[in-house]
Amino acid sequence: MNHYFRLWLTSARYCIMRTLMFRADFFIWALVELFWMAVNLLMVSVIYQHTDTVAGWTKYQMMLLVGTSLLIQRFLMGFFWSSIFEMGRNIRSGHFDFFLAQPGNVMFMATTRKIDPDSMINSLVALSVVIYAARQLGLDPSATDLALYALLVVCGVIIHYSMLVLCITPAFWITSAQGIEGSYFTLSEFSRLPRQAFRGAANIAFVWILPVVIVSNAPASILLHGFDAGIVGWVLAITVLWFGLAVFVFQRGLRRYSSASS
Repeated sequence: MNHYFRLWLTSARYCIMRTLMFRADFFIWALVELFWMAVNLLMVSVIYQHTDTVAGWTKYQMMLLVGTSLLIQRFLMGFFWSSIFEMGRNIRSGHFDFFLAQPGNVMFMATTRKIDPDSMINSLVALSVVIYAARQLGLDPSATDLALYALLVVCGVIIHYSMLVLCITPAFWITSAQGIEGSYFTLSEFSRLPRQAFRGAANIAFVWILPVVIVSNAPASILLHGFDAGIVGWVLAITVLWFGLAVFVFQRGLRRYSSASS
């Protein structure tokens, strides 16, 4: 673990130095993300000017949910987004050879090489939204609840990471996986909706089969209602399942890779 941490730290140091060389680009993208987050929160405010609840969720409960979803997505984009989406282009071009020569696990090296400091900065904004909503609701979570919330947020990041890897990995078999890559953006939109809003087939599809809804609802539920062994156990189980599936499919795809020199 120490070896991999040092490898990641070296890559992170390089990314930060590169960001400092292009400060204008950093500030522009940070503002773009901040604007996008503000639009999501503004939409919540507009909706609740016309209703008191949505699927049983009040305004600040919904804001807590949206803030949690944004927090998970900012962590995903900060630590993994650029590396994973670049991986598809590298596979098609043959530049993926670079990662085969790295002193570490190929999947780790290919998906953690780049970080986005602008997304990491905006994760503080998302966390501020969660704290603000919790105070407006008068919540007083225990240390255990806060620890479980943090654990489930990490699980949410891992699940989204696994789904994103699965969306990119078909590039090992087909010429372009751009259509599949785009499907992730559509699925991620559901993470800001209450679980109770889904019924019938939609509940099966987006809560149980594709857990894009539960990954944000579960941490928010811990803060709102306290510890629930069923929810925590379910999220931990699907985290292991999706990550294991991502590793398995990636390794299968790696066997199909034809390097630039072959």
